[in-house]
Amino acid sequence: MRASGADVNAAAALALRLAALDPGPAAIVRAWACADGIRLVEDDAATQPGDHDAVLYVAASAEALHALALRRELPQAAFDHAVVVLSAVDDAAVASELLTLGVQAIVVGSLPGCGAELARQLRHAVLRKRVERSARSAYATDLATGLPHETQLLEHMSQLVALREREPAPMVLLALRVEGYAQAAARLGGEAGNVLRRKVAVRLRAALRASDVVAAIGPEMFGVLLVHLEAKADGGRVAAKLVRALQQPIVVAGQPCAVAASVGLAIYPDHGKDAAALLRRAVAQAGGGTAAAAPAGRRGAANDAAS
Repeated sequence: MRASGADVNAAAALALRLAALDPGPAAIVRAWACADGIRLVEDDAATQPGDHDAVLYVAASAEALHALALRRELPQAAFDHAVVVLSAVDDAAVASELLTLGVQAIVVGSLPGCGAELARQLRHAVLRKRVERSARSAYATDLATGLPHETQLLEHMSQLVALREREPAPMVLLALRVEGYAQAAARLGGEAGNVLRRKVAVRLRAALRASDVVAAIGPEMFGVLLVHLEAKADGGRVAAKLVRALQQPIVVAGQPCAVAASVGLAIYPDHGKDAAALLRRAVAQAGGGTAAAAPAGRRGAANDAAS
C-alpha cells in the first residue's frame, strides 16, 4: 500500500470537516486499505461490525481526547480493527492510556499539515493488525480438540476485563482437570486417549451456552469462561453441572471410558483483575484434586435453560 496525494488530501479534508462539526467527543472515520492507498469514509457508527480495516478517531481538543479514553467501546474496536487517533493536542498521559487500551498509533498535529503522516500511520496500523490476526489465527487453536488454547483465552479475557473496568459485571473462570486419557490409551490403543480428549471437549461445549468460552489449556486441563452471570454463585453451579456431565461414561471404539474431573474457580473482580492471575488461581485449585459437588436442594445451573 502507498499513500497517494489524493489519499492524503482526502484524509485531511475529512478530518477537518469532522473536527469542525463536532469539537466535543472524538469523531469517527472508517478506513479501507485499497490498491492506491487508504480510503476514508465518514461514519457515525464505526464500532458496528463491518469489513473496514481501520477506525480513525479525530480528537480536536484536549476534552475530546480525554473523552475518547473513556469510551466503553474503544477496547473492542481496537481488538477488531486497526485504531489510529488524530489528536490536536499532545497529552502523554492520555496517549499512554490509549495505547494500553489497544490503539495502535496516535498522530499529533493539525491538518492538512500532518496528512501525509496520518496516511502513513493508517497504512502501518492496518499492516500490523493483519499480521496480528494472522498470528492469532495460526496459534489460537488446539489442534487436538479444535478449541481455543491458553493464549487465546487470556487475550479474550484481557479484552473483557478492560470492558468490565468501565461497566462492572461478574465473570467466572473455571479450570477443569480431566484425567483418564492414559487409562483409555493403555486399554484401547494410543489414539484412544486423543479421541477421548476430543469427546470430553465436545461434552463440555454442549453443556454450556454459546456465549461461554471453552479452551484447551493443557494436556489434561480445560478452561471455561462464563461471561454473563446473574450472580457470582452461578459459577459454582455451572462447575458442578460440568462435573456431572463428565461422570457419564464416554464411548470410545465401542467401549465406555470413565474420566475424573476436578475444578478450580476464579471470580472477577473478587479474586483479581488480571487475566493471567485469575487463570493461575483456577488452575492451582483444579490441580488440588477437589471435585465440585452438585449443591443439594439448590436450583440448577445458570445455563440449564439454554443447554
